[in-house]
Amino acid sequence: MFIKPDYDLKSIYDINLEELKNKGIKALLFDLDSTLMGSKTGCYTEKTLSWLENVKKDFFVGVVSNNHNPVYMSKVANCTDFPIVFQAGKPDTKITKNFMKQNDLTPETTCFVGDRPLTDVLCGKRLGCTTILVDSITADIEKPIVRFARWLERCSVKKF
Repeated sequence: MFIKPDYDLKSIYDINLEELKNKGIKALLFDLDSTLMGSKTGCYTEKTLSWLENVKKDFFVGVVSNNHNPVYMSKVANCTDFPIVFQAGKPDTKITKNFMKQNDLTPETTCFVGDRPLTDVLCGKRLGCTTILVDSITADIEKPIVRFARWLERCSVKKF
């Protein structure tokens, strides 16, 4: 099975917000670890916080994370000022659908952004959302084995 994201970008910073707005996108749902923050760090960089402030001017921003560590979830919640759902079970859509319903979001006006084709992009596609696949926000410092695993997973992404 091939999964083709609507956009395949280097990072979140490469998202063309104006283009999404012109396409009628009103909400961006992000994966957390390796998309908005380094995996298991529990904090955003200043660059990401500044970028998110700009995004929030025109879009609803939310996070859909599979993380289930209570200490980590608390740490992230304490430094986040937008809605988050943890233990989402992506690519399953049940929890994300509920999160979208609670926040009055529709698939047609929502874009799902993440670093994993088999969880984030697949979940977004199953929901009927526009999807963006990005590389890890910490790609430049990830261990070779992690980069290799990411490469293997991206073999499922259809590039044409």
